[in-house]
Amino acid sequence: MRIQPSVLVHLGYGKYVRSDQVTAVVPIEEERGPGRRTFVNVQGQSAPLIASRAEDSIVRDLVQEPREIIQSRQQQEILRDLMLDLGGVNSTVRRIARDEGGIDLERLERRIQEVLED
Repeated sequence: MRIQPSVLVHLGYGKYVRSDQVTAVVPIEEERGPGRRTFVNVQGQSAPLIASRAEDSIVRDLVQEPREIIQSRQQQEILRDLMLDLGGVNSTVRRIARDEGGIDLERLERRIQEVLED
């Protein structure tokens, strides 16, 4: 289980906290009801926030990588694979791709390299 730094976690009703600042998630047992499901203790605050979401869904969001991060990693892996494949294309095929197909493989390699360096 790993907390993702600087990821906002939704507590419900427009409340968000940074995942790496959450110190405790405690279900409300007394006076629990609509809008009162979980106490969320946040670093630097003396009183817990009251979340309208259940504790298990908040904890899941705290430790699960956001979909955007997973997709970004997958996209970077695809670009690395493409760079490796493009490196094996000989000059004759590159010229044909550029002249006949309008595909400039050198430009494509430069763009991929720029994206991977960021």
